[in-house]
This record gives sequence, structure tokens and C-alpha cells, in this order.
Amino acid sequence: MKTEIEREEIIKAINVLLTQAYDSTLDEILALLERIEEAEEEEDLKAYDEGKEDIRINGTVTWEEVKKEINKEVA
Repeated sequence: MKTEIEREEIIKAINVLLTQAYDSTLDEILALLERIEEAEEEEDLKAYDEGKEDIRINGTVTWEEVKKEINKEVA
């Protein structure tokens, strides 16, 4: 993940380019961003469904088991 400062710098650079872009280019950029958003939502839903299926098949892990596992990895 990007830091907040990195994100702000990228957004500023994008805004500069957007203000200079043709209207048709802006339309294409918007359509692309919308497709990216839809794809990310689909990926999130797929991961959620896969997680539910994994829990159905393998059961769940208690918080105590998670803490024990974390402590083993740290030691």
C-alpha cells in the first residue's frame, strides 16, 4: 500500500493530466475506472464466497488457536 503522502502526490499528478485531457479521453478514463471498480468488487465477492466455502469444508479456527499460532511464529 502507498503512504498517504505518496497517494496525494499521485492524485495531484493525475489531476494535472486530467485538466489537460480532451473530453473524449476523460470519457475513456471514466469508463476504465468503472470497469476496474467492477472487477475489484467481483474479486472481493469471489474471495468472500471462497472463504465461506473453506469454512464450510474445514470449519473455523478459534481466536485462542490463532494466538497460539502467532506466538509459535514469533518464538
